[in-house]
Amino acid sequence: MVAGLPDKLKQLRLQNHYSQKELSDLLGLSPSIISGYEIGDKTPSLEIFMKISSLYHVSADFLLGISNKQKPTLIDATGLAPEEIKSLHILIDAIKKGHQ
Repeated sequence: MVAGLPDKLKQLRLQNHYSQKELSDLLGLSPSIISGYEIGDKTPSLEIFMKISSLYHVSADFLLGISNKQKPTLIDATGLAPEEIKSLHILIDAIKKGHQ
């Protein structure tokens, strides 16, 4: 089990106002599996891990303890041409370097 994962899973479930039964229905699991995840007796499969990440809109890095940032920063680039998206990446990288 990943250190801190059980607590994060329980915290996220409670923050999103799900009971273990409701969450288990959403993930297609039994409530006892959810309980096992939250007490650290069981580890989610990669498929379930990704479903949890998607359901709560958090990054895998957050769940794994690699990042403390719960919500990823997203930029909607819908409708932009590939070269415009590349320009945005260059701009973002330049801004990041300026903050170091």
